[in-house]
Amino acid sequence: MFTHLANLFFEQSQIIPDVEEGAIQVDLSVNRNADGLLVGKAILTQDGLDYAATFSEMEEDGDDIVKTRQLKRVYSHILLEVLEQATGMQQSWGILTGIRPMKLYHKYRREGHSSEEAQQILMERHRLSSEKSALLAKIAKVQLQIVPDLYELKNEVSIYIGIPFCPTKCAYCTFPAYAIHRKSGRVENFLDGLHEEIREMGKWLTERDMAITTIYFGGGTPTSIEAKEMDGLYETMYASFPNMENVREVTVEAGRPDTITPAKIDVLKKWGIDRISVNPQSYTDETLKAIGRHHTVQETVDKFWLSRNMGMKNINMDLIIGLPNEGIDEFKHSLAETEKMQPESLTVHTLSFKRASEMTRNKDKYKVADRETVEQMMKLGEEWNAANGYEPYYLYRQKNILGNLENVGYSKPGEESIYNIVIMEEVQTIIGVGCGASSKFIDPGTGKITQFYNPKDPAAYILTYDESIEKKLAHLNTIFPAPLTK
Repeated sequence: MFTHLANLFFEQSQIIPDVEEGAIQVDLSVNRNADGLLVGKAILTQDGLDYAATFSEMEEDGDDIVKTRQLKRVYSHILLEVLEQATGMQQSWGILTGIRPMKLYHKYRREGHSSEEAQQILMERHRLSSEKSALLAKIAKVQLQIVPDLYELKNEVSIYIGIPFCPTKCAYCTFPAYAIHRKSGRVENFLDGLHEEIREMGKWLTERDMAITTIYFGGGTPTSIEAKEMDGLYETMYASFPNMENVREVTVEAGRPDTITPAKIDVLKKWGIDRISVNPQSYTDETLKAIGRHHTVQETVDKFWLSRNMGMKNINMDLIIGLPNEGIDEFKHSLAETEKMQPESLTVHTLSFKRASEMTRNKDKYKVADRETVEQMMKLGEEWNAANGYEPYYLYRQKNILGNLENVGYSKPGEESIYNIVIMEEVQTIIGVGCGASSKFIDPGTGKITQFYNPKDPAAYILTYDESIEKKLAHLNTIFPAPLTK
């Protein structure tokens, strides 16, 4: 907890029990007073200067988990305040270091608080800025408009289908993404396993007459495989999953423009799929080369219009703030190019140094924007989206994200991705099939979350997919028992 907060101010900080020369000393204490208040006090000493903070709140009733959570919150308050005093940096997300701040807002609303009360709690209890609290409230309003039964989806499931292949692997990426080649037969063998996994999950869903809310093809790049392979996969999906006519949304990430062809779009149209992603990330060719994307800006533009003119009615695009050697001018250029196309949705990501990525392993090689610059870029993104008729509809954060910022999905009204909403707010079970797919099992009664990961490597997946099927079914049977028969 302390390290995560300290890392918001100092890169690669370490918490040590004894005072060392040149180190910042912090003394923290939390005590209960006669009135039942938990009172936290902090003193930070740096270069002979002292910074002090206090925070108190009424002790909560509850079990050990509730009490521990509150104690951590009080400690976090006082530590954050003295760090802000000492550095002059303000953390707009307050003491939150997790990736799903929207869940907190929804929690307070479900407890019966009004929107205004929920925002006030976020500011007082978690030290969020008024701007971030208002942003969460705005997003929640949109979410509940597009998915009015958001809080009642626990008895349905969504499906994630992972295709682990890409033309090349981007420098910032840690998703399962392996260069696609045909000599070893691993693509064909992987697809054999994936078809079997889809069929087995379909049998279970059919036996339970389980409603599927959304289906999402991710990866990797799902359009890396051949058109005939895509066709066969969708045929198996429609033959295996029950009540496909009631699925609210099917999305296919065609994220790499260099994988999009007329034949593949024809396959999507054949199966009634018109929601795809065509992801530029940047509209600067030098940046694309630096991050390992072997396509050009022009190819992104061409493939967008190919998709649009062939009938893709709902296209998402992604931009990343803070890519190597990019600043405000480059991001303005990316926004200007996006404006010419007007995709139905635009996700604005902030670059995150993920632990296993090439960019993190060779950090000195990649020069990225400073905190002030990425904050300005985020603000430009907000203003551009508002001016072009887009509304924020989902938000999440990541560890080691530049500027301690966030990733925000924007869309034209009515074009939001339901899958993005349900997975980020963790309101229902997500069954993951395919290489590297993560299943998130959410108990409808208790809300307890259990995760299961399929192997990331195609070779390991091919050898063990039958074992993965058995383990997933065991989890599913625990939270969704078979109905009693007469």
